[in-house]
Amino acid sequence: MKQLFVSEIQEHQPVDTIFMCAAKNQGVTKSGSGYLILKLLDRSGEIEGRVWDRAEDLAKRFEKSDYVRVRGQATLYQGRLQIRVHDVLRIEESEVAAGDFLPRSPYDPEMMAEELMALLRGIKNPHLLALAESFLADDEFMDLFKRAPAGKSVHHSYLSGLLEHTLSLSKLILKVVENYRDVDVDLLLIGGFLHDMGKIYEFSFDRSVEYTDKGQLLGHLVMEVEKVSEKIHAIPDFPEGLATLVKHMLVSHHGQYEFGSPKLPQTVEALILHYLDDLDGKIQSVQALMAKEAGTRWTSYHRTYGRSFFRGDGSKENGS
Repeated sequence: MKQLFVSEIQEHQPVDTIFMCAAKNQGVTKSGSGYLILKLLDRSGEIEGRVWDRAEDLAKRFEKSDYVRVRGQATLYQGRLQIRVHDVLRIEESEVAAGDFLPRSPYDPEMMAEELMALLRGIKNPHLLALAESFLADDEFMDLFKRAPAGKSVHHSYLSGLLEHTLSLSKLILKVVENYRDVDVDLLLIGGFLHDMGKIYEFSFDRSVEYTDKGQLLGHLVMEVEKVSEKIHAIPDFPEGLATLVKHMLVSHHGQYEFGSPKLPQTVEALILHYLDDLDGKIQSVQALMAKEAGTRWTSYHRTYGRSFFRGDGSKENGS
């Protein structure tokens, strides 16, 4: 049983515990000595491990995605906690509890799934409802959908993160459509449900979140269109024009060509989906960064968003 988690590690603390090694990179110092940089994970978060002594010998003991017992000392470097590693030993999978090593949503996946299904079953368009039901009745799909992360690192990058993000997005859709006329809420709901579902095939997530071969070669947008086309083909008399609108929601939801969208949003519904999807992902990732660095007035620099974020001191005044 794992005794010490990443979230519990303090500066200067001796460390002797098991992690999943999500990344293993070797380098050479200016003096010619080898070193290792490790990305060490458990369900509470991640921490960097640095091996300066006996790096070449220790590197032979384990590989990326192995469970490893790490012994070392927690230190602070440029404001971030890391482990100066003294020893690493590979641990057999049979000796660990897999649930200790992948972070997961703080919300119960079964309860989230039930809430999402209730929202989707409010769809009034019979063709779109049939499409939603074809996915909800697919046990293999739903099992993966309830467990999958929504990303590898940027937002909702933990088990059941995809479901959490999809439910949050669906709730946002229902709030926003109240403010506008002539918006097809059914089309938006099915787009919100399916916009990232290809990630269940894009990622593997048994030990760490990694891209599959198909994920690397095709990406989730292509796989989504393929899967939706397959489901639509099995629904009698599904209108061709409606099928095109659904697929447009999927291929345009990244919003910009440079972000991987093969098409820009060209319907009101596609535009709303893009902005709400972007909003939900950004807010979750920024709040997660703030929670991770509790006790600081400013977060560390967020590479994706190109800035640090002010979290204040928790008071209402914040200097105003």
